[in-house]
Amino acid sequence: MVKLPAEISALYPFEQNYFESSDGRMHFLDTKIGDRVAVLLHGNPTWSFFWRDLVKALAARGVRCIAPDHLGMGLSEKPKKYFTLADRIRHIEELLAHLGIEKFSLCVHDWGGAIGCGVAVNAPERIEKIVITNTAAFCSPNIPRRIALCKIPVLGKFLVKYLNAFARPATFMSVEKKLPRAVRDGFLFPYQHARERTAIANFVRDIPLDASHPSRAALCGIDKKLSVLRSKPMFIAWGGKDFCFDSTFFEEWKIRFPNAKRLFCENAGHYLLEDAGERIIPQLCDFLA
Repeated sequence: MVKLPAEISALYPFEQNYFESSDGRMHFLDTKIGDRVAVLLHGNPTWSFFWRDLVKALAARGVRCIAPDHLGMGLSEKPKKYFTLADRIRHIEELLAHLGIEKFSLCVHDWGGAIGCGVAVNAPERIEKIVITNTAAFCSPNIPRRIALCKIPVLGKFLVKYLNAFARPATFMSVEKKLPRAVRDGFLFPYQHARERTAIANFVRDIPLDASHPSRAALCGIDKKLSVLRSKPMFIAWGGKDFCFDSTFFEEWKIRFPNAKRLFCENAGHYLLEDAGERIIPQLCDFLA
């Protein structure tokens, strides 16, 4: 059990749950009550804290919310091992099997998109609805210079791990509105020391830009199978000021899922629930509940 500071605990007032995956101990949020289930998958460098306000709203509408912290992230164990996209997908499948979850809706953000869609295309019959937020589940050559810098061998790892040049800048580069201090501290809490930032660096390392990358085949394979999800109700909510997943990614989702419900928030950044939560969350609750 990790003791959260009072101001963070007030924002994230959830019981801590743990599961022994095949690669380490995973923390997950589970509201436990509700006939319908929503699985919410965060990206890099966030953790389940990203979903806190949506979880509260969905729980009030009778939806059971399960939001894991990927291994190395959030309140999960922080092993030194480099996990690929395929590993991350397997960890979520193991958690769902452990919890006995058969049918569920998905909410995904950032790296959670590739991970969640990987889970979904492996067993589309289990998926009820899908919420896509500022993410990708397809191969793309587009990468911002700021993230490309963090992929440079040796230098990138040094910047991310020892200078905290990914998680800390994300608290102001990923939003258009300045985060309240307690919210900023909540995002950064699990990553206070260099040893806690290994997974942040490895998620950057796992961006598959070239054909020889160990996660390239997995990501392109997911893209080829996305069509099996076209019959699922989908809601695409997007922050238009995202420096990372810009509007070209939004357009790619529209091509793949032309019938999806869409909400484009022009003035929201990558952490769109921070910038436009009051607009987005009620609509996501209506969609999922």
